Amino acid sequence: MGDTSTHHELVHLRGGGTSLVVDLSDGRLPRILHWGSDLGELEAAELEQLRTITRPTVGDSIVTYPQPVPVIPQLAEGWLGRPGVAGNRAGRDFAPLFRNAVSTVTDASIETTATDPESELSVTILLRLGSEGLVTAAGSIRNDGAEPYALDAFELTLPVPDVADELLDLTGRWARERVPQRHEFPIGSWVRESRGGKPGLDHSTLFSAGVKGFGFERGQVWGIHLGWSGNQLLAAERTPAGTRILRAGELLLSGEIVLPAGGSYQSPTLYGSWGDGLNQVADRFHAMLRARPSHPSQPRPVLSNTWEAVYFDHDFAKLKAFADKSAELGIERFVLDDGWFLGRRNDHTSLGDWEVDPVVWPDGLDGLAAHVHDLGLQFGLWFEPEMVNLDSELARAHPEWVFDAGHGPGLPSRHQHVLDLAHPEAYEHVLAHMSTLVERLGIDFIKWDHNRYLTDAGHSGSGRAGVHDQTLAAYAMMDELRRRHTNLEIESCASGGGRIDLGVLQRTDRVWTSDCNDPHERVDIQRWTSLLLPPELQGTHIGAGESHTTHRVSTLDFRASTAFWGNLGVELDLTELNPKTFEALKGWVDAHKKHRGLLHTGRVVHADTIPEIRVDGVVAQDHAEAIFSYTVLSRPAAWPPPRLRLPGLDPTRRYTVRLMSPGRAVPTGQQPPWMSADVTISGEVLAALGLEAPSLDTDRTALFHLVAV
Repeated sequence: MGDTSTHHELVHLRGGGTSLVVDLSDGRLPRILHWGSDLGELEAAELEQLRTITRPTVGDSIVTYPQPVPVIPQLAEGWLGRPGVAGNRAGRDFAPLFRNAVSTVTDASIETTATDPESELSVTILLRLGSEGLVTAAGSIRNDGAEPYALDAFELTLPVPDVADELLDLTGRWARERVPQRHEFPIGSWVRESRGGKPGLDHSTLFSAGVKGFGFERGQVWGIHLGWSGNQLLAAERTPAGTRILRAGELLLSGEIVLPAGGSYQSPTLYGSWGDGLNQVADRFHAMLRARPSHPSQPRPVLSNTWEAVYFDHDFAKLKAFADKSAELGIERFVLDDGWFLGRRNDHTSLGDWEVDPVVWPDGLDGLAAHVHDLGLQFGLWFEPEMVNLDSELARAHPEWVFDAGHGPGLPSRHQHVLDLAHPEAYEHVLAHMSTLVERLGIDFIKWDHNRYLTDAGHSGSGRAGVHDQTLAAYAMMDELRRRHTNLEIESCASGGGRIDLGVLQRTDRVWTSDCNDPHERVDIQRWTSLLLPPELQGTHIGAGESHTTHRVSTLDFRASTAFWGNLGVELDLTELNPKTFEALKGWVDAHKKHRGLLHTGRVVHADTIPEIRVDGVVAQDHAEAIFSYTVLSRPAAWPPPRLRLPGLDPTRRYTVRLMSPGRAVPTGQQPPWMSADVTISGEVLAALGLEAPSLDTDRTALFHLVAV
């Protein structure tokens, strides 16, 4: 951990190349004066001078001139943007003024408690700076009055400097998540909301502001993420006076949180990372995640998943043979997807009936699970615990367990509705069925899906909004399953990448990045997901030659070289592959297993390139080794493209560069001379001058292995 200095109510936290300077004076809430590059050791006088030089000129009204904004902006302090706390007590106490703040400072944190005696409210804010340079902020609010307090919003902010002129956030849709979009940082607000009970397929997993034109390798940039799996808000605000902030919080539905006397609300955690380029921003998230005690410590098992191979057509003999071929391929985890439970022949029926179907599986799943384990593989099973079909035994027996805000169960989506897990009996029913199966079958892995947005999600009977309660109930169920079954791993899937956040990742071991296995789409989906998550937490699968989502046809090598980086999986029908294809696929599985120690611990880097190509890599933490990919996604107007400049290497070391060919080798005829020579050259040269690009057709990738000498 870095240094901390505290002088005259000014606190300077340092860690991981980051400085956080916080003003705690005048009994007010914390105001961040600097979040960004490490300012070095600052003595008391220098901190006072820092505060002095950053104070704006104030004319006739503090309201119209820029001021350092507290972590919770307050209307009563003259903030004319969106206040950090919104709510009321029967129409009163709508503009609280928190003061009389008391702070406790450690070498890495500041905890502040403040009160508003008139509004009878108090807040606690915890700011931390991690050893990797990641800032976190979380808070709580308590009702100190006798009457209930209706809380409408509790949002935290981090400031960005006036050089941050451009915003980058992500959008998307099913099978095309995490599409970047850029625009100027406008005066006013740019707001992104998730209202579907999960972050969503269009969610901006990183919401950033930076200097104009910032990229992966250069340009100061600040990004935030909210660790929450329910409704949420991310926003950038810029005032006419010049103040710029990034803000985030749970998006509370009307009447969803009403604090009784003595009651409190705890916010999700806001994460903030800065860097000179997006690669550095991602570095801090990756370092934090990898340092967690719960981070996967064993090599990530290569898995086979039955979904795109058989869909709902379950047959024991077929799946037993599938498992045999999986073991022959070198697969380490076999996952049986949707279709195994009572009456489930399609997606119209049976969600909620978590009993093994006696017609399709007359002897239960015990035989298949035992066979998979006897092969030395782990056994995984698909569930969708938060959902229900109205055509199910569960819905017929307990219609009161289905969300109903007063207009019935609402519109179907994928023919399903939402089971209210905040209903104690519903929660216990699902938990008991899942836990029994995990114990009985020795389930090692759960693919936890979530295929419907929560729209008018009201508790049956009362009709009160229930998204907040549902999110906490899902968390509680995951936590309880893992408590009961300590070796169980869980994947977060939500129609693909619809629930990727650091809240669910506190209790899961990987995410399903997208339902799209088309490598042409996956290259960028995985690239932008990696701003938050390192490769080992991303499920990356080799799908069929003709994509089941886009119907684009891709070579095996392009599919495999794209899936190579993450937690590798295979969604091919292995029983139908010809021997030549099977052996080629095995070569890729073997190559991944050989190099996953590097892929899943190294530093992820992306190069800034022309739009038609991608250069991505992983560099060992000791800089002794690296693997890079060069991908052509479309034909540039000019050829050859700019040389391939490889970021992240040690500039002082020399590297031998060799083509990696787990599959079909890249043709060497009419290729740059270096490809047929033994090239050993410095990291400085590889970053500054780069390699002449090989001649590739579109939708092709070449891999390069670099070893320091």
